[in-house]
Amino acid sequence: QVQLVESGGGLVQAGGSLRLSCAASGRTFSTVMGWFRQAPGKEREFVAAIGMSAVRTAYADSVKGRFTISRDDVIKTVYLQMNSLKPEDTAVYYCAQALYASRWPPSAMDNDYWGRGTQVTVSS
Repeated sequence: QVQLVESGGGLVQAGGSLRLSCAASGRTFSTVMGWFRQAPGKEREFVAAIGMSAVRTAYADSVKGRFTISRDDVIKTVYLQMNSLKPEDTAVYYCAQALYASRWPPSAMDNDYWGRGTQVTVSS
């Protein structure tokens, strides 16, 4: 059984930074990992993904140049460094794991496991 637990969310002013963490437990971590977000009244959307051994990364256009995804396979943790935050980044951020991603980057439906999410609120 895989469990993903996010942390690091909070309230920050526009222009500030936050670092999200996602700790994984379970039989394997050597898979594609991703971050998604969902704002009130909106669909869940892709934010960033990182491939096995961090060989490749992908970002949504809206966060490119501001967010950085990384992973530490030893401690089974994936990170999302978020800089230059904007009010439109306000959402619940979810960590996700795709065991057999057939496309890159994986869409929401490609993921097999999800965390419960962590709230990020950016004030103007």
